[in-house]
Amino acid sequence: MVPLTLVERSFDQLDAASLLAVLRLRIDVFVVEQACAYPEVDGRDDEPGTRHVWLAGDDGRIASYLRLLDDGDVQRIGRVVTAAWARGQGLAGRLLVEVLRRHPGETVLDAQSHLTGFYAAHGFAPDGPEFVEDGIPHVPMRRPAT
Repeated sequence: MVPLTLVERSFDQLDAASLLAVLRLRIDVFVVEQACAYPEVDGRDDEPGTRHVWLAGDDGRIASYLRLLDDGDVQRIGRVVTAAWARGQGLAGRLLVEVLRRHPGETVLDAQSHLTGFYAAHGFAPDGPEFVEDGIPHVPMRRPAT
């Protein structure tokens, strides 16, 4: 496994190259690979309290990424993604564990339905009925503060 460094930034701390790399990875996977035509740049990336967190290789390439939003009384994890070249190494789980350790508040997310077991293994439980977003079934999930 390639050594990876954890990077956490607010929007104001992102340089242009990092922002471009984040958006490219999210679009490559969520829009192109998953064939979902939706507004990936949703207006939340630059909100106060938003954290962009990723694992980067020595070459600076982003292996795995997630976005942590401040939703007032809870924090919201979203845009959890791993680059195709880095899959199969448990990086999304590693990233999730570190983010939950650093930010132990009550956390919610909308999991793609086939990933509910992955999130359950990290302390999340279903918190509502399944719904379809952009043609993909999702389940709202919640994890209490630790």
